[in-house]
Amino acid sequence: CGFLSSPTQRETNLVPSSEPSSELLAQKSWIERAFYKRECVHIIPSTKDPHRCCCGRLIGQHVGLTPSISVLQNEKNESRLSRNDIQSEKWSISKHTQLSPTDAFGTIEFQGGGHSNKAMYVRVSFDTKPDLLLHLMTKEWQLELPKLLISVHGGLQNFELQPKLKQVFGKGLIKAAMTTGAWIFTGGVNTGVIRHVGDALKDHASKSRGKICTIGIAPWGIVENQEDLIGRDVVRPYQTMSNPMSKLTVLNSMHSHFILADNGTTGKYGAEVKLRRQLEKHISLQKINTRIGQGVPVVALIVEGGPNVISIVLEYLRDTPPVPVVVCDGSGRASDILAFGHKYSEEGGLINESLRDQLLVTIQKTFTYTRTQAQHLFIILMECMKKKELITVFRMGSEGHQDIDLAILTALLKGANASAPDQLSLALAWNRVDIARSQIFIYGQQWPVGSLEQAMLDALVLDRVDFVKLLIENGVSMHRFLTISRLEELYNTVGPNYGTFYFLFFREYPGFGWIYFKGNLPPDYRISLIDIGLVIEYLMGGAYRCNYTRKRFRTLYHNLFGPKRPKALKLLGMEDDIPLRRGRKTTKKREEEVDIDLDDPEINHFPFPFHELMVWAVLMKRQKMALFFWQHGEEAMAKALVACKLCKAMAHEASENDMVDDISQELNHNSRDFGQLAVELLDQSYKQDEQLAMKLLTYELKNWSNATCLQLAVAAKHRDFIAHTCSQMLLTDMWMGRLRMRKNSGLKVSTPNKALLAMRTGGWVRVFPAKICHGIGHPLISGGRF
Repeated sequence: CGFLSSPTQRETNLVPSSEPSSELLAQKSWIERAFYKRECVHIIPSTKDPHRCCCGRLIGQHVGLTPSISVLQNEKNESRLSRNDIQSEKWSISKHTQLSPTDAFGTIEFQGGGHSNKAMYVRVSFDTKPDLLLHLMTKEWQLELPKLLISVHGGLQNFELQPKLKQVFGKGLIKAAMTTGAWIFTGGVNTGVIRHVGDALKDHASKSRGKICTIGIAPWGIVENQEDLIGRDVVRPYQTMSNPMSKLTVLNSMHSHFILADNGTTGKYGAEVKLRRQLEKHISLQKINTRIGQGVPVVALIVEGGPNVISIVLEYLRDTPPVPVVVCDGSGRASDILAFGHKYSEEGGLINESLRDQLLVTIQKTFTYTRTQAQHLFIILMECMKKKELITVFRMGSEGHQDIDLAILTALLKGANASAPDQLSLALAWNRVDIARSQIFIYGQQWPVGSLEQAMLDALVLDRVDFVKLLIENGVSMHRFLTISRLEELYNTVGPNYGTFYFLFFREYPGFGWIYFKGNLPPDYRISLIDIGLVIEYLMGGAYRCNYTRKRFRTLYHNLFGPKRPKALKLLGMEDDIPLRRGRKTTKKREEEVDIDLDDPEINHFPFPFHELMVWAVLMKRQKMALFFWQHGEEAMAKALVACKLCKAMAHEASENDMVDDISQELNHNSRDFGQLAVELLDQSYKQDEQLAMKLLTYELKNWSNATCLQLAVAAKHRDFIAHTCSQMLLTDMWMGRLRMRKNSGLKVSTPNKALLAMRTGGWVRVFPAKICHGIGHPLISGGRF
């Protein structure tokens, strides 16, 4: 990206890595080499104030420099310049300022508030390249790339907002930022619209721990107490009390980061304008969805403002691609004029004569302009209205815009001019299902083939349960969606909880990874469903056999995708047969005929997709998603017991491997949730039909290793389930030998014999104390293999 040095280069140019501060010095050195400050090095006194240079600083503040006029007065004969030459020379940034490494970066500790807020800051030249600034923010400041950028513009002078409008504005802005993972750009100082943004952030901070990334981009030259910020990689206390006699202003204490643009001037705005716009443009080019090349969307939010704000709006609308603008009507001045023009202008930026005259008078009064100045601003306003479709006006209480966050996100969808799938990807990235429901899934919307299935995959990866539900409601068939390759892709996609799963089972447990990789998997290793089957079998314990490790599935997998795991299968004694040819081929397994027709379009799909997805969600520690899939599909009781057992086994592995205590506790909590669901389901079934409930307990589940719900409960050591009246009645009949087979002909049980009383090593036999059987004088014994 054109950075001055790579991390490796940084380290080699500094002290040895054994020094404790080497990393700190590397960061410090990179910032000093990458960023510069600008200082005036040539004094040209101002005609308005001869004690000040044209740069804005007092002449005495130019340390080590002598004013040219003093030279003329004191050394007339030696001076090479005449007074007329000096007065005719105009001060300019390019000629009369000098670059040097920045001397102000670190952390600000704001003083004078109820809480000591901190913010990162850096002083940079106004012409700094935006790629360096983005590198600073994402690498040095460790900020995550935003899903949305909200750029707030408005009045710099203090103004009052209607209390209700201020509340709605603050609440909506914070909601838009929090729900979408947005960055907010402001001017950074504690005046005007920025102060109102700060008030909203303060109100949010008092109610929530969630930190919103609010970046203030301010001119270094207008910052009050800027001398307090001088220092390299320092922590500086900063007073937020403003001096009413000063032309400078303090920074707003509720921002999280500051970029202070320096053009060598003091007391003048403007240094930040170009820097901010270039940085916004560069951020918009970063990809938040690499699959479709989707960049970070940018939206401009206008609140109040002077005449320059209207020019800023026009610049946004003329950009390529154009940036949508949201105008807050009722906030005053420029915002109200923009809202008026938007309401009454026609296509092409035309407005009738009577309204034109009315608008010109309003501009004159609002900004104290002459007629000529008003006409010039009117022309700029009408240029904006030529692209009025990119302008969204938020009017408090108007239908469809109850919240400003909806106005912001709706404006982005309109302005993006994207296809329905791309708009859905944006809503997914923002995690705003309400926007998708109201703005995207509308009557008559055309969807390309497969686009909703891709959206479903994105929703699963991003753990967006509400979107999964919405997509199912709008016709996505999970049976058609879930293929072997897609399920495998889900297991290989890095998500928020993927690290726990990977560490627990592919680094630590004595399963397939340990057998043939000695616990160290290659970095490019791709997990197969056969691997997942081994993990499930290890967690379920006993003789449980997962469908993914059965010979039929392995043979199918081999023929669909090729011999991906020959070494693993060989070491595990699970060599596959010769690959099948296209068409129907019959193989034998334990004297059972297995038919596999590779030309069958259903061969790559799962008969019970919600089973597979629930297990995936459980293993990935996505409890909300797992509960959603448990509610769908068949065999709810069996699914709850399997999830209960998996979570309990994962919790045990987490505690055994000294992982964070919270992980084990969370997994145990998830296990209890599923266990409670199983008990409630059994209780409800027993109340409705006792005999049917007993059949549910003893029905052999083909999809779950031919186990019964009772066996699954015993495996999970689910005592509440086993102690339920229904389970106890069934066990009592089995134990006492008084089971009436005619009445219960559907129960697949047999009278216990000597074989059942023998403990089997590695089997599912469990002997529980008699006290769990509610006083029945027998132990609970479960035998047999799945």
